[in-house]
Amino acid sequence: MVAFFWVGAAVAQDLPRPLTDDDFIPFDMEQAAIGHQLFYDPILSGNRNVACAHCHHPDFGTSDGLSLGIGEGGQGLGPDRTPGTGADRILKRIPRNSPGLWNLGAKDIHTVFHDGRLSISDVYGNGFNSPAQEWLPEGLNSLLAAQALFPLTSQFEMAGNVAENEVTGAVHDRIDKGWPILAKRVRTDLRYGPAMVAAFDEVETTEDITITQVANALAAFMAIEWRSTDSPFDHYLAGDMNALSPAQIEGMRLFYGKARCSACHTGPLMSDQTFHALGLPPFGPGRTRQWDPFVRDVGRMGESNRLEDAYRFRTPMLRNVALTAPYGHNGAFPDLESVIRHHLDPQASLDKWTPQMAALPHVPWLQKTDFLVWQDQYEMARQRKKIDIDPIQLTELEIENLIAFLHSLTGRSVDSPIFGVPKGFTP
Repeated sequence: MVAFFWVGAAVAQDLPRPLTDDDFIPFDMEQAAIGHQLFYDPILSGNRNVACAHCHHPDFGTSDGLSLGIGEGGQGLGPDRTPGTGADRILKRIPRNSPGLWNLGAKDIHTVFHDGRLSISDVYGNGFNSPAQEWLPEGLNSLLAAQALFPLTSQFEMAGNVAENEVTGAVHDRIDKGWPILAKRVRTDLRYGPAMVAAFDEVETTEDITITQVANALAAFMAIEWRSTDSPFDHYLAGDMNALSPAQIEGMRLFYGKARCSACHTGPLMSDQTFHALGLPPFGPGRTRQWDPFVRDVGRMGESNRLEDAYRFRTPMLRNVALTAPYGHNGAFPDLESVIRHHLDPQASLDKWTPQMAALPHVPWLQKTDFLVWQDQYEMARQRKKIDIDPIQLTELEIENLIAFLHSLTGRSVDSPIFGVPKGFTP
């Protein structure tokens, strides 16, 4: 007991305070129950063939177990998901890794997506700086509700290819024009229309239902279902000195000390919500800007248009990080050890990285371009030059202890969610 207390006290000034109910936005349980059904329902996709849960499933830590996901047109779930066949097959991989959904209902979150293209702001007079600009619907209950809207408009995630359905056709005209079509589907569905009338005070008849209620229901579900504040680390922060093993305590000391992890993974949510260039191995289609002449992903610069933001990506939160492999904005690293080693020496990690480390389902018609960026020596040189972290030396034992600490961030109740996967959900 003395050893546990002494080690804890040695880093106490750097440890975050424990998360409490006051850190989270309160959401309505009845609305969450509707969002639960919508999350697992392909009704929100243009071709009615993919649900939110295909890329954010609890079996894969609320992600999909892939480096770059397979969205609209794919078949199956998780690492076994295939790219489809014939005219319905995918035309592109999802450009970035599907992030986990843990604790997204926290009040302090102000910026989301890998490049931060959605944030709390009054720049457009609606409370958010988003890809929808001034066309974002009014009445959204949270940043999480706003976030829920954008996969619905994405061609390769859920909307479908141009000319395949009325949703993607409308989105092609303007980003907000697909949402009323989806809202009509929901309000005319006998499962959802009456339930929303009962759950939302501002809705008197089904005709009053808009995409706002759909987004708010999804946000309520995600925030309630995937709040995680009961990991061994959380119990330790709350005063239980026996919650962590000796190896995990040593890893915690490294995290908040020598390894400098907490320089970016700071605060109760373990993220500074800002952007850093880590020199992750690039691959896939990237999120190219309109005038980019080649495949690449410039990260935050794509949103800010500031050269200093090139190749920087948002610091992820770390609750349940052991469940959300692969890691990085493009899922370049298959496990905690490999992504830790990359942080310790990005240049050396780049030299050792191989395409086999990426979890990419076989897509014959895309494989020629999957690693095309590596053939561009100038682009690779630019990415290697822009790295914001300095090398750190850790022993093998210290790396093992750091991994042990990251496992202590896994919630004890992750396997007993409030709602769970509906019985009717079929991958």
